[in-house]
Amino acid sequence: MAVLSWKEICLLAALVVGCYWNSLLCGFVFDDVSAILDNKDLRPSTPLQNLFLNDFWGTPMSEERSHKSYRPLTVLTFRLNYLLSELSPASYHLLNVLLHVAVCVLFLRFCRLLLDRTTSVVAALLFAVHPIHTEAVTGVVGRAELLSSIFLLAAFLTYTKSKGADHSIVWTPIVLTVFLVAVATLCKEQGITVIGICCVYEVFVAQGFTLPMLIDTVVQVVRGKDGFPYTVLQTLLKLVVLVISTLLLVIVRVQVIQSQLPVFTRFDNPAAVSSTPARQLTFNYLLPVNGWLLLNPSELCCDWTMGTIPLIESVLDPRNLATLAFYMLLGLLAYHSLRHGHSSAKTVVMALSLNVLPFIPASNLFFPVGFVVAERVLYVPSMGFCVLVAHGFKTLTLRWGLKKISWFFMGVLLMTHAVKTFNRTWDWESEYTLFTSALKVNKNNAKLWNNVGHALENQHNYERALRYFLQATRVQPDDIGAHMNVGRTYKNLNRSKEAEEAYVVAKSLMPQIIPGKKYATRVAPNHLNVYINLANLIRANDSRLEEADQLYRQAISMRPDFKQAYISRGELLLKMNKPNEARDAYLRALELDRTNADLWYNLAIVNIEMKEPSEALRNFNRALDLNPRHKLALFNSALLMQESGEAKFRPEANRRFLTYIKEEPDDANGYFNLGMLAMDANENEAAERWMRQAIRLQPGFRSALFNLALLFSQSQRELEALPVLDELLRHHPEHIKGLILKGDILMNHRKDTQGARACFQRILRTDPSNVQAKHNLCVVYFEERDLPRAERCLEETLAMAPSEEYIRRHLAIVRGKMAAMSTASQPLAPAEGTDLPAKQQQQQHHQHQQQQDGHGKGEEEDEKWRAAAEAGTREGAGNEKNLRKSSPAESPGGLGSGQAKRLDAGQRDKRTKSKSTKEIKDIEKKREAALKRLEEIERILSSD
Repeated sequence: MAVLSWKEICLLAALVVGCYWNSLLCGFVFDDVSAILDNKDLRPSTPLQNLFLNDFWGTPMSEERSHKSYRPLTVLTFRLNYLLSELSPASYHLLNVLLHVAVCVLFLRFCRLLLDRTTSVVAALLFAVHPIHTEAVTGVVGRAELLSSIFLLAAFLTYTKSKGADHSIVWTPIVLTVFLVAVATLCKEQGITVIGICCVYEVFVAQGFTLPMLIDTVVQVVRGKDGFPYTVLQTLLKLVVLVISTLLLVIVRVQVIQSQLPVFTRFDNPAAVSSTPARQLTFNYLLPVNGWLLLNPSELCCDWTMGTIPLIESVLDPRNLATLAFYMLLGLLAYHSLRHGHSSAKTVVMALSLNVLPFIPASNLFFPVGFVVAERVLYVPSMGFCVLVAHGFKTLTLRWGLKKISWFFMGVLLMTHAVKTFNRTWDWESEYTLFTSALKVNKNNAKLWNNVGHALENQHNYERALRYFLQATRVQPDDIGAHMNVGRTYKNLNRSKEAEEAYVVAKSLMPQIIPGKKYATRVAPNHLNVYINLANLIRANDSRLEEADQLYRQAISMRPDFKQAYISRGELLLKMNKPNEARDAYLRALELDRTNADLWYNLAIVNIEMKEPSEALRNFNRALDLNPRHKLALFNSALLMQESGEAKFRPEANRRFLTYIKEEPDDANGYFNLGMLAMDANENEAAERWMRQAIRLQPGFRSALFNLALLFSQSQRELEALPVLDELLRHHPEHIKGLILKGDILMNHRKDTQGARACFQRILRTDPSNVQAKHNLCVVYFEERDLPRAERCLEETLAMAPSEEYIRRHLAIVRGKMAAMSTASQPLAPAEGTDLPAKQQQQQHHQHQQQQDGHGKGEEEDEKWRAAAEAGTREGAGNEKNLRKSSPAESPGGLGSGQAKRLDAGQRDKRTKSKSTKEIKDIEKKREAALKRLEEIERILSSD
């Protein structure tokens, strides 16, 4: 075996980079979304052992919905990518390109076993640029093919060293071969087929047998005329070891999938559920279809499911001629190569084995797979094809004297393939470009129309998306997912009536329950989301909540392990004020998946509704144990700690808010609550800093503006509070507490009675029954020496709050003052320059009212809660700003994927605030001080 030169390696590498460098500019598309973006096994927070318990897509192998594709080593490389660059697509694509270079180099070494130096380079160059590989190299999920191919070729090259110089068996390469085969199989299932390639090599190349020689040897042994030759015994021993190793790997693989084949529907692979002879005729016809893609890769498509290839339902279908021609050609090649022992025959035998054996698992001939045709599964079979083409090129060049024209056509072939590959790579730039390119090839696949619609939907171009979804329903009228997509898009367009009609059509297409038969064997599990989506739509109408609940229960009855149905039903039950039943729903979902942080989060919200803050905090903590970066659990658990008023929780609450703002640096709510924590701890500088940051991110942030002004007021910086209050009132002109605070500052620190009067009068225009504003306005009249008007004002105030003793006392003081002035013949009208200490009366009442509100800061505690979350959500979550986890967002695939939410103002107002002992004592002290100061005012007024 000739050693590879650096020139050859560099040539291959340069050609691969030239064809695929633009893949670094592509994103995650199609299957990459499920395997990378939605796969929790990539996250460092997921235990490493989960990679060996879950399938390629992150679904536990034990679940019925699992794809049963067991490729833990491939997922491990994704996880390494995530550690290096998280979800930056460029690094994933770069590694794929480098792996393709490695495969090309190993394939060149393989070719050197069969071909001369020049011909092997031609085969490797053709393999490097073949357009059929674009899906395997540019699609990130194609890494399974790349890794499996590397270890497959390595295993074969290792096995070729198992024959010693004296024709003895060298066991070390055989043991290493078995190990590499196991590794290849853990990258992708087809890796195990290299055992068959090794067997073919051992018999027809290493031992030099031909088919007639094998038949003759067997006949002689059967007749008893002769025993097995020693070389034959050696060959049999090696083959037995390989076969036993293969059987062991197959047994382990069957145990991993728990002896269950994956469940596919007629939409994934229509022929798989067809009757005889359509099933057999169609599956056999797929073989020439794949062969044609290798021979003429001009029309490539990323998805060949559904109606792409119509079923062959009759033996009279002319397409059967292609199947017949394919088998005849394959048979002739096999027959002539197996009859002769020269090098050309050995090359063809090995090329055929490399072309046929790795394709068998994906052929649908022995068991159904989840696709009709998939270009990426032709990655390894194309190696045999490239060897055949290169061998034919060599034959034309040497035997028939067509050297120049052969080189010309080979150069043209390599150039056109390279250009086609480069242009095809651009199709993977985005989902829109990928699926629109596929529609140019195939317009009979409803899935492609759906996927273009999804791409437009992600761009919020709902009108265009709807046109594609409607076309999908026309191409495939019984496609449940297409009707679900139509319904969701109508909902996004606020056309609820049409949305409900589309969902009802999708629901009517669902197969009926057959006792004793698993539902998922006849329908894709994600189609059950039609019940979730329809229920989410109609539950917006409070009069149809029971109807929505019935839909959730119907979904659960069809599939008792339907986790999302329990989650959505739990949210509905909470809305129906049935917290006990909601808790039961979430507990049932947790029985199905105790590792779901969102479920623990939702259960915590139920605990809050049931006034169980300690249990809520425990469940928030469980969510954070599973996902330390669960943003809503961080935020709302910190909020719960802050609300408790216990000083021991402040450091942890502060830490969680700090972690939250690292995750959400543009969310003003996190900074605001850090400011409130700092105010609780009397850290005024920090509080001011956090409040200003919240206001910078969200101008007009009501609670942040008010509490910042309050902070200035409490810090004897009242005049600095005025610009903040002006900003608050510019955004919220009717903010009552802001107006009261501003009037207080104007009265007591600016001596601006007109400005104060305007503030209090504005409040009364909005809320005529506001006792505090009315009393403060009376104080303004008294300050302005308009005693008759002050008297009338206090009488009106007393009528509004007859139980308030301080109003009654103040009215008596004013009347006493008026009587004294009348006796002294002094005017009762306002007098300029009068400076009575009545301003203290207004100030004292303001403080007194604050104590009645229950918080010394003058702003209700629930102001903090009200600011907690105003962020909107995608459709499907219902845009309900509550703390609970939402109903499933209706994903483009119809799949339900839940999104957690925060508590809104309405929910917060229902919460009962519990005050600490220290806060109660502070309030009592301030109340006593306020009463003493009121008595002083009364003495001053009386003496005056």
